Amino acid sequence: MTAMRSIPTPISRRDLLRAAGTGMGWLALPALLRADGSAAPGHDDPLAPRAPHFTPRARHVIHVYLNGGPSQVDTWDPKPELARFAGRPLPTGNLTTERETGVALASPFTFARHGASGLWCSEIFRETASRHADRICVIRSMHANTPNHEQSMRLMNTGEERLPRPSYGAWLTYGLGCENHNLPGFVAMCPGLPVADSSNWRSGFLPGIHQGTYLDTRKTTARELIADIQSPRATVAEQRRQLDLLARLNRDHQATRREDAVLEARIQSFELAFRMQMEATDALDIAQETKATLDLYRADTVHGRQLLVARRLIERGVRVVQCYHGDVQPWDSHTNIAGEHRRLGQEADAPIAGLLTDLAQRGLLDETLVICGGEFGRTPGVEIPIGGGEPTGRDHNHHGFTVWLAGGGVRGGLAYGSTDEFGYRAVEDRVHVRDLHATILHLMGFDHGRLTYRHAGLDFRLTGVEGATVVEGILA
Repeated sequence: MTAMRSIPTPISRRDLLRAAGTGMGWLALPALLRADGSAAPGHDDPLAPRAPHFTPRARHVIHVYLNGGPSQVDTWDPKPELARFAGRPLPTGNLTTERETGVALASPFTFARHGASGLWCSEIFRETASRHADRICVIRSMHANTPNHEQSMRLMNTGEERLPRPSYGAWLTYGLGCENHNLPGFVAMCPGLPVADSSNWRSGFLPGIHQGTYLDTRKTTARELIADIQSPRATVAEQRRQLDLLARLNRDHQATRREDAVLEARIQSFELAFRMQMEATDALDIAQETKATLDLYRADTVHGRQLLVARRLIERGVRVVQCYHGDVQPWDSHTNIAGEHRRLGQEADAPIAGLLTDLAQRGLLDETLVICGGEFGRTPGVEIPIGGGEPTGRDHNHHGFTVWLAGGGVRGGLAYGSTDEFGYRAVEDRVHVRDLHATILHLMGFDHGRLTYRHAGLDFRLTGVEGATVVEGILA
């Protein structure tokens, strides 16, 4: 019987270096590593700052996410024809949305022009418009693909409505790295969790270190906002020794394998968490601010605290901060839109105005792109309540809605594009969500077609393969 021959076990490059020339090759390894133990050029640090494709107009993004879909015809897109046809069928008919809709519902809110530009806005965002109309670019011609929250939120945040994909914040930190190694490059703040929860800020197939760091802003103190940010039992020096040992064990484990993105993300996350202990606690501590600043933001409210923390984070080098107004779609006014939108505006308006004022006063607005809007808009036709009752609200509307931008290379005092005479469908200078993403990347210094990541044999990009166009008309 012939003895079976053993199959040689593949060895890693590290083992090869150790064995080659009686181990002399191993001596070359220290030169391949940086002094801090991270990989040298050729083994890229995923958080190292990197240059974009061209000179950027913005360095940071603050996204004020009005969770649930605010009504464009009750905020930034006045439609007098709705009042003329109130209580009657729309002559153009009703488009298909999620639920049955009926006759025209006139806006219960008063509109006025603001600023030298004469930008229209309703009383819902009167303070923001009266103080900042000439800084704001309102895109009235946004459109998406579906009238469902989960899909539309994923589309707005990741560029893909059905499959798990990297969020735009993850793409930006992948492309740019981090300015501050003691803080994450991407932070998502929400009082609870929105629909589709962490899929709104996940890293997808990008390295895990680019996933957004979630802060539950129902908590009020710096130490509560990030769970277990500091150890109650170990000193910083003791933690450093523990992490050094853990890093050595993980690197030895990693050396016997080809690239393992999950393990690398785990190693990086331990190190980031350690570095965050001091600076993150400081960044989240709004008690350091003056009373005037706290009052400006209405920092005694959840949304005000979020936006103030957002400013503190971006001035410390965080690339992208998302601030969700409410958790599970508060702007989803299927009923009582008059009362609900008014209440929500009272919560959001003053803090948003305060954010823009503060950024401008500190010289940060020119380098910070502020985005405000939801995943879709709402119907001009009243929603027919399921099970009966008085119709007083609006259904979801992905055919036409509004998002506004300010700062970061955007033209202020501009209403770009339009919906039809009733506010149902985007008709002029239509802007798809993918076009918005292409424009955000452009303002941050990237050609959206060239910012790609190789995954499963394909070169993926945020804007997908369907085609996207930078909205040149809104650029300053």
